[in-house]
Amino acid sequence: MKETLPVLTMFGLGVALGAGGFIPQWLLPKGITMTILCILVFQVGLSIGSNDKFKDMIRGFRPSMLLLPLFTIAGTLLFSVLASLFVSGRSTADCLAVGSGFAYYSLSSVLITELKSASAGVQIATELGTLALLANIVREVVSLLGAPLFSRFFGKFAPISAAGINSMDVLLPSISRYSGKEMIPAAIMHGIALELSVPLLVSLFCGIE
Repeated sequence: MKETLPVLTMFGLGVALGAGGFIPQWLLPKGITMTILCILVFQVGLSIGSNDKFKDMIRGFRPSMLLLPLFTIAGTLLFSVLASLFVSGRSTADCLAVGSGFAYYSLSSVLITELKSASAGVQIATELGTLALLANIVREVVSLLGAPLFSRFFGKFAPISAAGINSMDVLLPSISRYSGKEMIPAAIMHGIALELSVPLLVSLFCGIE
């Protein structure tokens, strides 16, 4: 929860300053979104490559280790399709793009806003990016608060799957506590696999008209 509060605070501050017209235009140069996006994608590579256990996991990798992230991806996309039936004004592809953030709110929201601007317009792209930000923040908070219930009623893999990419960092202490320390390697591999999939899946669904 401590990691989420600063994000919500900065988001609210940004909305307030933008709506109030307090941001000078020289702070919003054309192309700044793409610059931020490139920095975020670069950071993804850094975080994966600098992970202390990454090399050990590569050496001990087994194909079966991909089953959990694959099931997480499949389940998330399935429920994103179902959600599109109840969300007016949003296509199935848009809902799939939002769901493909897997709680990576910073990257997915910027990526969606940038990729959808050309085809849908800046306003719609910004709205969809904001929806992605809020949806993925909610996923993180629900995963954090619901970890003990998920583990109790759905098994030790449930907190990992619900956490999305945060299974390898923010939610790792909760996973260790409620699912067991033996689940830590699976949680880290799960997070890394989802982190790699976010740019690919979001780009794929944003490209569908």
